Amino acid sequence: MTFCDDVWQRTADLVRAIHDHPFNTALGDGTLERDRFAFYIVQDGRYLEAFSKTLATASARATDPADAAFYAQSAHTALAAERMLHAGYLSEFGLTADELAGIATSPTCLAYASYLQATALTAPYPVLAAAVLPCFWIYQDVGTALVGRSGPDHPYHKWISTYADPDFAASVDQAKSITNRLAAAADPPTRAAMVEAYCRAAAYEWMFWDSAWHREPWPTNRWLSPTPDPATSLLTGS
Repeated sequence: MTFCDDVWQRTADLVRAIHDHPFNTALGDGTLERDRFAFYIVQDGRYLEAFSKTLATASARATDPADAAFYAQSAHTALAAERMLHAGYLSEFGLTADELAGIATSPTCLAYASYLQATALTAPYPVLAAAVLPCFWIYQDVGTALVGRSGPDHPYHKWISTYADPDFAASVDQAKSITNRLAAAADPPTRAAMVEAYCRAAAYEWMFWDSAWHREPWPTNRWLSPTPDPATSLLTGS
């Protein structure tokens, strides 16, 4: 059994819960409230900044030139192509810069981004490859499942079609191939750490959609004076 076969089987119930989550069912139906999707888009844009940095670190740490090229290109895509999609939706929602600044980075977004960046800096390269894989694979799986329910007039068609695109599927296959190869050459402790990293990141995927559904606040804000969003500063380096 390959690494990917193993972790997909281990997370089968979690992936099913992701597909069944009310955020994704409403997204597929086109009934998702715009404020929930706007909250999600803002969080995803901030997450992608951290994810891009994580992929750039994976590129720098890769021992195979083809792997390095793949992660470098993926880092660029996370910041360029997908942020263009986000910008289009934010413009459609008419959100101003002040309104965007008023949406705090959610606890889950900060936690997921921080986990990936810590893994990039402290874990072995194969573990890092496993940690970034769910963001590729699970998004492609969800997009593929939803694309048949959307059309040009669907309010979220652009988002769904991005992750159901054949080019994105090819990227997912390459990320899986890299991770399978690294796992096959890994010693047992490293492979176990890869499994743990994949499962943890997959869990964060469910949590990310759930946090958008609930528009997750910081429960400690009641005790803090109004200040610039510290979570945003941590993610962007500002």
